[in-house]
Amino acid sequence: MRLTFRTADADDVADVLGLVRAAYRGPESQQGWTSEAGLLDDERIDAAGVLAKIANPAGMVLLAGSGEQPLIACCELVQRSPAVAYFGMFAVRPAAQSGGVGRAVLAEAERRARTTFGAATLEMTVIGQRTELIGWYVRRGYSVTGERRPFPYEALVNGTALRDDLYFEVLAKDL
Repeated sequence: MRLTFRTADADDVADVLGLVRAAYRGPESQQGWTSEAGLLDDERIDAAGVLAKIANPAGMVLLAGSGEQPLIACCELVQRSPAVAYFGMFAVRPAAQSGGVGRAVLAEAERRARTTFGAATLEMTVIGQRTELIGWYVRRGYSVTGERRPFPYEALVNGTALRDDLYFEVLAKDL
C-alpha cells in the first residue's frame, strides 16, 4: 500500500479522534494488536486534546492515507529540546495493522523529526505492560532507556483504568 503524508489541521479533529479511539479502545480495537482495552476503559483522548496537539506550535500531527482510505494512520511529533523530539498518539486502523503501515509511518516520523526539528533523538513512552509493543519498537532500533514515568490516571477521558500498576516505559532511538 502506497501512503501519502500530510500534517493535520483543525478540520481533521473528528477524523483523528475516531482513528485514535478505534486503534486503542473499544470493540474495533480488538481487531488489531494495539488495543489497550484490557488495561483501560476510557476514550483515550477527547476533541480538545486532539486540537491542542494539532495547534501546538512546537509539534505536528502527521496523517497517513492511501487512495482507498484518506486517513489510515496518525502520530504526533513534538520538539522537546533542540536535540530531542517526542513521538506519540500513534494509531493505525485495526484492519490495516500488521501490513507495514506502522513501519512506514514510523519511518516518516523519524525523517520529519530529523528534517523539521533537527532532532538527533526520537523518544516515546509506552505503557510498561505492553511488552509486545515495546518489542516491536526495539526491533525497529529503539532502546528501552530504563526511565519510567508515572501513568497519568488523572488524565483519563470519560472512564477508568482497569489496573492500578500502570506506568510508562521511555524508549529512544538515535536518528
